[in-house]
Amino acid sequence: MPKATVTLPNTDQVKARLNEPVQLLVVCYCAAWCDTCTLYRDRFETLAAQHPAHAFVWIDIEDHPELLGDEDIENFPTLMIERAGKVLFFGTMLPHIQQLERLIQTLANDPAAAAQSTGLPDVRAMLAKT
Repeated sequence: MPKATVTLPNTDQVKARLNEPVQLLVVCYCAAWCDTCTLYRDRFETLAAQHPAHAFVWIDIEDHPELLGDEDIENFPTLMIERAGKVLFFGTMLPHIQQLERLIQTLANDPAAAAQSTGLPDVRAMLAKT
């Protein structure tokens, strides 16, 4: 398996990554103007490299508002984790990458984790669309 990296929407890289078997899709919704997001992105990239079984995607909400559907982002970073089209987590998280890493480990090890109801579209399908 190639080294996992954070992918961006509307790229061949994200489409290829989502056509591979991935356990979880981990999405970070941020904005280019957000200083917290700028600092968090390096940590998110490092986490992606440490967890090649998962797909990590960085979404700038101003460039890709369609990937939010009816949801609003009030604080950054806002994260979404899904498995097989089911959103397992959607919400704001403090910018401490260890919290995200623990959440990923918990959800990856819990095949019965309950899905959340959100106003998000099918983000995975939208990202994988050719």
